[in-house]
Amino acid sequence: MDHLQTQGISLPRLGLGTYRMQGDVCRAAVESALALGYRHIDTAEMYANEDAIGPAIAAAGIARNELHVTTKVWHENLAPDAIRRAFDASLKKLRLDFVDLYLVHWPSRSMNLPAVFETLMKLKEEGRTRAIGVANFTLALLKTTIEDIEAPIACNQIEYHVMLDQSKVKNYLDAKGIPMVAYCPLAQGRAASDETVMKIGRKHNATAAQVALKWLLDQKGVAAIPKASRSESQKANLDALKLTLDDEDRKAIAALPKDKRLVSPGFAPAWD
Repeated sequence: MDHLQTQGISLPRLGLGTYRMQGDVCRAAVESALALGYRHIDTAEMYANEDAIGPAIAAAGIARNELHVTTKVWHENLAPDAIRRAFDASLKKLRLDFVDLYLVHWPSRSMNLPAVFETLMKLKEEGRTRAIGVANFTLALLKTTIEDIEAPIACNQIEYHVMLDQSKVKNYLDAKGIPMVAYCPLAQGRAASDETVMKIGRKHNATAAQVALKWLLDQKGVAAIPKASRSESQKANLDALKLTLDDEDRKAIAALPKDKRLVSPGFAPAWD
């Protein structure tokens, strides 16, 4: 498994996304993924599944320094005191002494960004999170965060897949040496049924989902966190790492329409 080095942490490039998985289903999925060799688990306060992931991690018995755990603070909890309360609750549910990466899940129109990062930096200084970062930040918000506040963010986690162009944000992050973590990397299943991607899959004796995932992981500075509750899907995603795409494949994917943003709630920022 390749890793991305960022702000003192080593981030496995393929992780397990856990959005919309809860309770026993989530616990079983995390236990299965860890048994298969996954070492990057992504969760969030809002997913309401940290209390299932904690026992799964404990049961796996993996050395803590071999495991990467990301969680996130919800956009309604971005006041300094609220961040601390949310963080304490997350850590307790996860049954961990620290997390590897703590993200602002979504920007908020009412947030005081310098105060947010001051609080996150204190959590980092206290050793309770090894690194801090953001999710769903636009180019404008990234520039404020990185250039004005000078926050040492380890990543920006955003929606990214074969059907959505994120080149503006990616080019900026690349220039700053900051990784991008792709969520919805399979376009919520749409990539698996796209004729162009399916055709590439047939050529390589692979699935369209594996092609879409490898297309992301072939890119410099990109990690991906596909959600997969079934062991078979988790293994198929791992097997995507063995796939070799050629220039013809990349050209065909580049020609796909790139305007399908699937995650844009009412509180989302004005996208670049």
